[in-house]
This record gives sequence, structure tokens and C-alpha cells, in this order.
Amino acid sequence: MSAANLRARVRAEMTEEIKTVARRHLATDGANLSLRAVARDLGMASSAVYRYFASRDELLTALIIDAYDAVGAAAEEAAAAASAPLDKWLAACHAARDWALANPHEWALIYGSPVPGYQAPQDTVVPATRVLLLLGATLAEAHQAGAVAERPPVTAGFVQELAPIAASYYPEMPPRLIADTLAAFFQLCGAISAELFGQLNKSVEQDRRGFFEFQMRGAAALAGLTG
Repeated sequence: MSAANLRARVRAEMTEEIKTVARRHLATDGANLSLRAVARDLGMASSAVYRYFASRDELLTALIIDAYDAVGAAAEEAAAAASAPLDKWLAACHAARDWALANPHEWALIYGSPVPGYQAPQDTVVPATRVLLLLGATLAEAHQAGAVAERPPVTAGFVQELAPIAASYYPEMPPRLIADTLAAFFQLCGAISAELFGQLNKSVEQDRRGFFEFQMRGAAALAGLTG
């Protein structure tokens, strides 16, 4: 291995180690990360950490991108193992929930309260849309197969705002389905966050997975997607 390759490998390994420690701090400190605290846990001088991440915001961005990519990959893998559009839809939703339950602090980082003073850079946009685009692709597939029920068109002003999204990603889909995709995605995020943040306590305690599927089937039905 050349010296350059060895340096790159060491840097990649240290970068991952810093992110691993930072994720542990999410559990105790939330998004209020301190590079000095991370450096202390690693037994490093804070100046050494700054060679890998120039600021707290740069480290947060790396964690946010990793989290979006992880939940997106989980949903995509689950959907790919299903066949019918509704099965893909439910598989993707359950995979997102399973990931969130296993990684609650990372879910809170990307779907919880905004981090004060932090502005997400453009680098986060593509990872952030993976689950959303997967739901849209599932609806588009069903629409092309004639498996989406006809419903009245939506004439509200927001439809015009969604037109550029339709043209960019799903030009064959009617605007109604673009709106349905967004609505379903927000229902998905809300259902998962409600469970993680304690909103189901003393109501649905035993069969939360069943209640979640009930909600996601409802979201699919509202979009005209049925078995």
C-alpha cells in the first residue's frame, strides 16, 4: 500500500471514529455537539479533531447525511424485496420505522426540532429526499399499471407550486399524486416521531407496529393505492 493510500485509509478510519463518538453524544447532548467533548472522549487534542471537521456544523452535516442515507437505504432495500406497489409502500414505511426505533437520536437529528443556528447545506438535499422519492416512485409505478384509483383533481393553489417537482421527477404523474406523495411522507414522519417522542404512551402500548401499519395503509388509501 502506498503512503498516500495509507494516509487516506487512516483519515477515513479516524473520520468514522469521530462520527461514532459524536453519535453517542447525540444521545446525551442532543444536537448541541461540542468538538472539544468529542476530542476528549477520543483522547485527542481538539485541534486534531478540527483537521477532520472544521466546525461543529460540518460534523453535524456529516451526521445528518449519514442518517438520511441510512434510513433511505433501509427503505429502498425493503421495497426492492417486495413486488406489488402496496407491498413496496408498506415495506418501505416499516423499514423507516424500524431504523428510527433502532436509531432514535439520529432520527431526532433529522426529523426533530431544528438545530439553533445551523443551516443545512445543499449537500443534505439529495439524501433527505430518498424516502420521499421512493414513495413517489411507488405511486408512479402503480399509476402506470392502472393500480391507482381515480379521484377528483386538486385545484388548490399549491398544485402550481408542485408543478416543477412533477416535471423534474414524475412527468407522467398527475399533480394530485405529487400532493399525495408529499402528504404520505409527512404522515410517515409524523407517525414515527409520535411514537418515538412518547405520544402513544398510555394509548397504544402493545401493538404499535399494527397501529403504524394501520396509519400507513390509510395513507396509501388516501393516495388511491390499494391492494
